[in-house]
Amino acid sequence: MDAKELLKKVRKIEIKTRGLSQNIFAGEYHSAFKGRGMMFSEVREYQYGDDIRDIDWNVTARHNRPHIKVYEEERELTVMLLVDISGSREFGAEGVEKREMIAEIAATLAFSASQNNDKIGALFFSDKVEKFIPPKKGRKHILLIIRELLDFKPESRGTNIDVALRYFTDAMRKRSTMFMISDFIDKHDYSKALSLARNKHDVMAVQVYDKRDSVMPDVGLMLITDLETGLTRWIDTSSSKVRKTYAKWWYDRQQQMSETLKKSRVNFTSVATDEDYVKALMGLFKNRTSK
Repeated sequence: MDAKELLKKVRKIEIKTRGLSQNIFAGEYHSAFKGRGMMFSEVREYQYGDDIRDIDWNVTARHNRPHIKVYEEERELTVMLLVDISGSREFGAEGVEKREMIAEIAATLAFSASQNNDKIGALFFSDKVEKFIPPKKGRKHILLIIRELLDFKPESRGTNIDVALRYFTDAMRKRSTMFMISDFIDKHDYSKALSLARNKHDVMAVQVYDKRDSVMPDVGLMLITDLETGLTRWIDTSSSKVRKTYAKWWYDRQQQMSETLKKSRVNFTSVATDEDYVKALMGLFKNRTSK
């Protein structure tokens, strides 16, 4: 797309997702993603019920009365968006393309993080790491991420979540909150890399899929193209056996994805391109808060 059209799309996404983050997600986000550490705030006199382990013995000796150190939550977090930009994100038979919904979800999460003064970074992946955007603060940085999501041209069209997770774990030394946004159509085993990432970071997953990913319509002979490999073939969709085989493939893949994420204790949600992702994200946040 040309520069004018890209700017228009970026601005449209900003208006929508910034409003969502301010009016809907602000409270839920803060509750779900609290600070991970404590920092020293002040010293005050000991009060009944205070933890004696917090007594500041130097100040206590100077004043001849017990004083304790007071700490407050270290609110600032680092939020990373691991975004699938493989060929399959261009598919969109129902609702909008996966590409556009992924961009909106990423923008909503980014602006929600920004509302809490968190740093936001991004990692784009196909079957390799395509781009790494280091975490920073500010509106301009978020708009850069949105613009890249809409316009970035990956060198590869395949998917390898394992590669992305390993790069992320090695690159991010400090504990961070990570959202992995993908359709999770991946033939590779990423369970070990996911567990390693989860042991070090706070990991969540958002699956974005199209209804046609799960159900094959009965429209007779149809030429299909694999958006990741480029291979094309004719299939007879009027065959109930073909449709059932396809439905079973989707079901088995979903079960495997779900089991992998649950085994690694990763909170996740799934949303179709013709559904409301706001509801899905709210459910993800509330699920974390209730645990």
